[in-house]
Amino acid sequence: MPATPNSNKESESVGVLDGKAAIVTGSARGIGRATAELLAEHGAQVLVNDLDGEVAEQAAGEIEGETAVFAGDLTKPGVPDELVQKAVDSFGKIDIIVNNAGYTWDGPIHKMADDQFQAMLDIHVVAPFRILRAAAPHLREPAKKEREEGREYFRKVVNVSSISGTMGNAGQANYSAAKSAIVGLTKTVAKEWGQFKINVNAVAFGFVETRLTAAKEEAGTFQKEGQEIQLGIPEQLRQMASMMIPIGRPATPDEAAGGVFFLCSPWSNYVHGQVLNVTGGQFTGMTT
Repeated sequence: MPATPNSNKESESVGVLDGKAAIVTGSARGIGRATAELLAEHGAQVLVNDLDGEVAEQAAGEIEGETAVFAGDLTKPGVPDELVQKAVDSFGKIDIIVNNAGYTWDGPIHKMADDQFQAMLDIHVVAPFRILRAAAPHLREPAKKEREEGREYFRKVVNVSSISGTMGNAGQANYSAAKSAIVGLTKTVAKEWGQFKINVNAVAFGFVETRLTAAKEEAGTFQKEGQEIQLGIPEQLRQMASMMIPIGRPATPDEAAGGVFFLCSPWSNYVHGQVLNVTGGQFTGMTT
């Protein structure tokens, strides 16, 4: 029996996403958390997801709006299917999918192990692929019925890429390859699903202030299957990156979430198969 979604706020105002059900992966922290909050603020029901169940539960409890929680490792076969099913069980449908979950595991290519390279492909490309495959019936079948009735109802997929994927970035052969691959997946699914009024787009972020881009001394580590992965980037790179951003500073998670929100909103109904650069004008691939 599915858990009852949490309802933390009754709002009398009409939200632009009222009645929409959203999945946001990796949404207990950083950009994902800011995105989940923004979607909920505008009326969407949101499935909050994180590898760490306690952190996901806490985030869902703090987000004002109707939420459900799914904890699990999206790189494991079958788990993406469980994620999608949890959203359907909780909300009865799916209207928005934001494939945001991910992390970095940097190193020069000549020192990079196979598992280090594969790990980035697994979370940034294989997991989104499996999620979209699992969600396909819940997106396509209602759309077929709407098309027969002569109605247009738009659903949204937003995949998170990076300018490391579009421009390359030293020390990130694995991450850059994965973030480039998600662009190809986005453009292909857009061509397959446009007929169903499912907008499929990507955002390519530049330097956003999260634990992935904090100074190495402050960022801490990430535990994955017993492997301790160092997060963050060298302070010297952080300073250089800020100098190369025309806006003059990194983005906040809230600012990053704004680009995702646009692609989830009705204002993007004719934006399809695109990569929206949210970089403050940076196009050098100096940092994620």
